[in-house]
Amino acid sequence: MIKKYGLLVLMAILVLGLLFALIYKDSIYEIIGNGIQQNSTAAEKFEAGKYVDREFNYNNNKKDFDFTLLEFKSTGCTICKQMEPILEAIKNWDGAKVNVQVIQIMNPDSQELMRYYGIAAVPTHIILNKQAEEIYRKYGAIPENELKSQLLSKQ
Repeated sequence: MIKKYGLLVLMAILVLGLLFALIYKDSIYEIIGNGIQQNSTAAEKFEAGKYVDREFNYNNNKKDFDFTLLEFKSTGCTICKQMEPILEAIKNWDGAKVNVQVIQIMNPDSQELMRYYGIAAVPTHIILNKQAEEIYRKYGAIPENELKSQLLSKQ
């Protein structure tokens, strides 16, 4: 009898754990991302911060963009592939001038930037304003209309 109900209880706990992880995945990613950021050295943060400021602070570098959209992706990621036409549409959108940057997480040169932003899952999308400050972040797929409304609401 214990074997029969023990297995049932174990399965129920497993299912509840999976449901919990599914419901709270964004919070879990945020906690992991914060841990990644805290484990970065001061030198890494400084160098990554200088890079972000140099490339994406349009008040300083005088590039003609309103926003930067960073997508951290992986080659084998299905959702990342689904996002490609949406990112292309945002890049060519007349509503705001958006510098769309796709960052491959497997590229060794991307590791410092990933730690700087605390990337814990792909795809992760981050919108930066003209001053290179993070104003929006979301994990997973984002519909085109949601991205556009986020950009319009931040102008």
